Amino acid sequence: MVHLKYLQHYPAALQSQVRQLITENRLEQYITQRYAEPHFVQTDKALFQYASDLKQSHLRTAPPLDKVHYDSKLDMTHHALGLNTAISRVQGGKLKAKKEIRIAALFKAAPASFLRMIVVHELAHLKVRNHDKAFFKLCEYMEPDYHQLEFDLRVYLEWQSLKNRI
Repeated sequence: MVHLKYLQHYPAALQSQVRQLITENRLEQYITQRYAEPHFVQTDKALFQYASDLKQSHLRTAPPLDKVHYDSKLDMTHHALGLNTAISRVQGGKLKAKKEIRIAALFKAAPASFLRMIVVHELAHLKVRNHDKAFFKLCEYMEPDYHQLEFDLRVYLEWQSLKNRI
């Protein structure tokens, strides 16, 4: 039986369906048919603009972003595909918080929907720090298919993991 590293917290029935796709060698087909659309956000500057546009259309009152970039050191071995940080610095007599979002570099090659999902996830942390009901409601507000995309991203990661083992 194939161990599903990225889907271990999902119900057994869903895991079984993914295992069947793997056994039948149809996992790649599932992902590529559902998520064929690539994105063209390849630079840190383009990623900053992409995230800023999403923030502007959904979270106008959230704190401004200071930096958004791809991070080649960020991946599932660090248990994170994106990271949202606030770095506080003293400037003059005031404390300034710089908001920074890092997105795992693997999203440069991922389908457009997955990049949007992870950016939405990190933007939601500007308003809600914890992964609670309010957080996921905000994610769904910005991306109505958020939960399906999160699941399919995990399936995509399983597929990538299988490709790397071969």
